Amino acid sequence: MLERLITISLFGILSAGLTGQTTAYSYEVSKENLFGLPNPDAPEQLKDFALLIGECDCESVSRKANQTWADPVEMIWKFKYIMNGTAIQDETLKADGSHTGSIRQFNIETKKWQVHFYATNNPSSPLMTWEGKRNEKGDIILYRNNPSPQGTPGFYKISFYNIKETGFDWLGEWVNPEETIQYPLWKIFCKKRV
Repeated sequence: MLERLITISLFGILSAGLTGQTTAYSYEVSKENLFGLPNPDAPEQLKDFALLIGECDCESVSRKANQTWADPVEMIWKFKYIMNGTAIQDETLKADGSHTGSIRQFNIETKKWQVHFYATNNPSSPLMTWEGKRNEKGDIILYRNNPSPQGTPGFYKISFYNIKETGFDWLGEWVNPEETIQYPLWKIFCKKRV
């Protein structure tokens, strides 16, 4: 009897491991939930990115070294819940091969998003980090300390805006501390696919 009980228990453990799902991790990506689910125990601010979860077809445009705009690059931008629905990961797949990604966690103590960025073209250690939050207009605004090439104090500012069920727009720009100078460096326009 004990041998049969042990066999049944081991089969249950192995089955759960093979399917990748247990009730303990029910907010992870699965066949039923391709992008995971938000964990109800996660910070309320996890909803800031709710409309971005899924896949978008996007057009990415960035500045060249001569300060003119490069030709648009097609890309896919995927967002999903990770860490059992308590954080968000995103990944871009660009037609030019310069792929990027981020891990997004909300810090309860600072009341800010912490976004850790990585890229195939520019691996960095430690990862570049932006911090910020959603503003009263519903835009998600993130900053990273980044002096200008001339040494002027400032920030690399990222804005997610025009956030809708059908897509969103994104802007990366250099700004001075007062934001009286705003210099766009990178623009992305996305339409929701899934």
